[in-house]
Amino acid sequence: MLPGSLDPLDVGVQIPYYFRCPISLELMQDPVTVCTGQTYDRQSIESWVATGNSTCPVTRSPLSDFSLISNHTLRRLIQDWCVANRAFGVERIPTPKQPADPVLVRSLLNQAAAESNHLKSRLSALRRLRGLARDSDKNRSVISANNAREILLSIVFFRMDSDSSELNHESLAILSMFPLSEGECFFVASDPDRVSYLVSLLFHPSIDVRVNSAALIEVVVAGIRSSELRAQISNIDDVFEGVVGILNYPLAYPRALKVGIKALFALCLVKQHRQKAVAAGAVEALIDRLQDFEKCDAERALATIELLARIPSGCAALASHALTVPLLVKTILKVSERATEYAAGALLSLCLASEQAQKEAVAAGVLTQLLLLVQSDCTDRAKRKAQMLLKQLRDCWPEESTANSDDYFAYSDVVPF
Repeated sequence: MLPGSLDPLDVGVQIPYYFRCPISLELMQDPVTVCTGQTYDRQSIESWVATGNSTCPVTRSPLSDFSLISNHTLRRLIQDWCVANRAFGVERIPTPKQPADPVLVRSLLNQAAAESNHLKSRLSALRRLRGLARDSDKNRSVISANNAREILLSIVFFRMDSDSSELNHESLAILSMFPLSEGECFFVASDPDRVSYLVSLLFHPSIDVRVNSAALIEVVVAGIRSSELRAQISNIDDVFEGVVGILNYPLAYPRALKVGIKALFALCLVKQHRQKAVAAGAVEALIDRLQDFEKCDAERALATIELLARIPSGCAALASHALTVPLLVKTILKVSERATEYAAGALLSLCLASEQAQKEAVAAGVLTQLLLLVQSDCTDRAKRKAQMLLKQLRDCWPEESTANSDDYFAYSDVVPF
């Protein structure tokens, strides 16, 4: 039970008012003091300031300084109180990790960027930065605010063929945790040598290096407006093979799946090179791993399947996989509205191209799913795809279903074709 959610009437203990945040009125987890001398929970006061407020919530005095000072004494008192009231179900609040010191971050970035420094010294600085970036969003904000992305980009692509590869890889690991501006994406995408270097890292012996490279490729492809540059990246030899290889990584590695599908989807948005994804085995990887994806990633996977189903080679590859149609039918109305829309779209493409796919879909129970879909609260696009698919499948319906369907089309909001 979270201490801040305690109900005194339920547990028989009253939280002292001076342990409660004046903003949230809940037990403070990370008390900090502002320049007016008032103490608040860090998350609450940061949200207060982030929404444009510039006064102290209690005193209404202007906050001339937005720095927050941890109130360690009060935090220890709260922790002691939690321990003393453990019998009432109160859990001790954890000791929060303090945000990275901007002075330390600047020092580490300078140490890592200085080419005159010894390799070990630069690596040490990068590893400390990586640890800080992993710890929290707040730390990543502090690091990003100190020109880190520009410094890290320069290190990643410095002497790409030299013995400094460990330095490049460590910088890449940090950089993969940050979004890039359009200008920074252009810096990478506009140089064929930089892009080729990232693609080569997709085949590195270390799965971490491979995944970090795929993450940066996805950020760059998604972050540039130039369709020409996106097409150039998706046309590079082996880029799809490298990304599909990450999706097929045999060990349980959730980040590989997450990054792999994001990269594959971004690359497949370039229509003229989707056949390269098919040739690289993307269809097999997507269908084989479809049930392993989390919700958001499953949506991307299904969107990618729909994109590949729109080209002849992709449609053929999907139709030849025994699990494609049953899995797509099973997905309808099960994962999310988006997933349903993409699954229906992919099924529509397959059934328009293949009578065998139509028979498989009907055998898998698609009729019931589609009839439920058109009467659901799903998107209009999903309903239109379902209506088109129902029309396409009418000749495959069992006789008893066909008789019932006449009534359905007569009285439902599905427009007859």
